Amino acid sequence: MGDNIRTEIEVPNFFMCPISLEIMKDPVTLSTGITYDRDSIEQWLFSKKNDVCPVTKQVVVDIELTPNHTLRRLIQSWCTINASFGIERFPTPKPQISKTEIIKLLKDSKCPHLQTKSLNKLKTIVSENEKNKRLVESVGAVDYLTSILSNVYEHDIKMTSSSTDVTGADEALSILYHLKLSQTGLKSSFEKTGNFVETLTRVMQRAVSIESRAYAVMLLKSMFDVAEPVHVTSLNPKFFIQLVQILIDQISQKATKAALKLLINVFRWGRNRIKAAESGMVSALIDVLLDCTNTRVSEMIIFVVEQICQCAEGRAELLKHEGGLAIISKKIFRVSSVASERAMKILYMVAKFSGDRSVVQELLEVGVVGKLCLVLQVNCGRKMKEYAWEILKMHSRVWKNSSCVPFHLISAYPS
Repeated sequence: MGDNIRTEIEVPNFFMCPISLEIMKDPVTLSTGITYDRDSIEQWLFSKKNDVCPVTKQVVVDIELTPNHTLRRLIQSWCTINASFGIERFPTPKPQISKTEIIKLLKDSKCPHLQTKSLNKLKTIVSENEKNKRLVESVGAVDYLTSILSNVYEHDIKMTSSSTDVTGADEALSILYHLKLSQTGLKSSFEKTGNFVETLTRVMQRAVSIESRAYAVMLLKSMFDVAEPVHVTSLNPKFFIQLVQILIDQISQKATKAALKLLINVFRWGRNRIKAAESGMVSALIDVLLDCTNTRVSEMIIFVVEQICQCAEGRAELLKHEGGLAIISKKIFRVSSVASERAMKILYMVAKFSGDRSVVQELLEVGVVGKLCLVLQVNCGRKMKEYAWEILKMHSRVWKNSSCVPFHLISAYPS
C-alpha cells in the first residue's frame, strides 16, 4: 500500500517510519527522541536483538516505547481526508503495557492476598511478546521473583501442594523461565543472588510440581551458558545428585536435554566430573541409554558418560554397572557416527586405564572384542578404527585366540 500512496498522492515525510519507509500505523518515540512505527522498532530491538537507535546509533538504555498520540491523530486525519484515493484509516491501536503497570503488579504481589492474581497477570504479560519480556526485566522484576523463590526454598523443609507460598514460588519460577532472560539478566542472577543455584537445586529436589522441576533445570542450563568460571568450579555435590534424579525420573524430554547440556557445560572443569561420578550419575545414564530411542538424547548421554570416564572415579562407576560395557558397545553403529566414536573412546579409556584382568575378561564375554574386530572390517571413521586397533593390541595375548571372538572376525585381529 505504501508504494500506491506515493504514486498517487504525496505523503508527508514525517508520517513515514525511518526503518521501513512506510506510513506509520502506531507511531512511538524511543528514548533517543526518534519516532518509529511500533512494529518496525520492536522487530529491530527485540527480534533482531539490536540495542542501538537505527537513526542516532545511540545505545537504547530505556526500552519503553512512548506512544506519539499527536502524530497518530495527524496520520488518521490525513487518511480520512484522502479516503477518496482508497486510503483506509488506521484504527486506534490497543494500549500497550507500560512500566508503571508492571511496577504496580510487582508491588501488589507483595501483598499475600494479591500475590497469586498479580503473578498470574504478570505471566500473561510476559507470554505476549518479546517486548514485554524485556520491559518486565528492565524494571527489576528478576530480583524480586528470585527473592520469592529463595524465601520459600531457603530451608530444607518438605513442600506441600496446599501451601500458598509454594504456589507463589511456582508462579515466580514460571515467569523467570518464560522471560528468556538476556545475557545481562542471567549474569545478574549469579552476581546479585549468590545462592540462586542452590535455590534452584532445592526446587529440583523438593518442588511438588513436575513442571517447576523442569523449569528449574532449564533455567539453570541458561544461567550456566553465560556463567563465569568462579560459579562453575564451586558447585555443591547436591547439584549433581538432583540432576541425576531429573535424568532418572525423565519428567520431560526438554528437562532431560537441558540437564545433559548443563552437564556438558560444567564438565569443562575436571573436578565436576568427579562430583558427577560420586553422585551415581554414570549408572543413571546407562539405565536411561538402554531404552532411549531419541538420537540426540542418546548422543548427549554417551558424550556425558565419555566426559565422566575421563576420571578414574567415572570409569570405576561404569564398571560397577552390570551392563555398562555391554550397553556402550551395543550403541556403536546404532545411534550415529558421532555417538559411535564417543562410545569407542569410552571403551578405549577403560581398556587403557582400568583394564585389569577381570575387566579384560568382561570385555571379551560381553561381546566388546567381537565389536572391535567388526569396526576394523567395516567402513567407518578413522578415529574409530584407531581406537579399536589400539584396544585389541593392548590385550592381544588374552583375546587373540579366544573362542569368544567370532570366527569370521578373527582375520581382522591385529598382529
